[in-house]
Amino acid sequence: MPKINDALSDAELKDIVNLLKNGETLPDDYRFRLFNICHKSELIWPGKNNNICKAELPFQAIEHIDTPKLNQLHNISQSRSTWANKLIWGENKLILSSLQSGILRREIEAMGGIKLIYIDPPFDVGADFSMPVEIGDQESFIKKPSIIEEIAYRDTWGKGVDSYLTMIYERLMLIHNLLANDGSIYVHCDYRLSGVMRLVLDEIFGEGNFVNQIT
Repeated sequence: MPKINDALSDAELKDIVNLLKNGETLPDDYRFRLFNICHKSELIWPGKNNNICKAELPFQAIEHIDTPKLNQLHNISQSRSTWANKLIWGENKLILSSLQSGILRREIEAMGGIKLIYIDPPFDVGADFSMPVEIGDQESFIKKPSIIEEIAYRDTWGKGVDSYLTMIYERLMLIHNLLANDGSIYVHCDYRLSGVMRLVLDEIFGEGNFVNQIT
């Protein structure tokens, strides 16, 4: 259990008890002074919480594509991994949670963990992601987002930066739990959110683990 900071006065402790009894939110000053485990600095936004998804869903095999089995030419017998060379389609939060909590977790760890993760999240540009598509030499039409795309965009970052940070924070927490201790993560972002994204990454992965920014 977190250790309570003894620097609080009796009057302050009484005030905290009254706030909790009334169901009111503690002021940030109390929150930072109350527990010694709090970060020295962190990014706060409405909706932030540490209740990370713990779904454990099975993966259905839709298609198998076998590459040339060169090992057979050398009479090498090798068991087929159930983890390597997978293209997984679906909601990435549920996939990450299932990799963390599901039956593949042990195999991932046995193979040394995930050493490299690259993510290319949306940039919160507010665009509708339509694009012109040319047909032949003269005709063209506008490719509109599909129903699935529209719903995903609206639910994920349609409510502003707070909604976006809540979305990316939970996914980065899941990634942190899957990434090997000597692994690396590359996050593709642009000027709209690079500042707050860096603060979120520092909080989750540790400021000392930041290596570089590629422009």
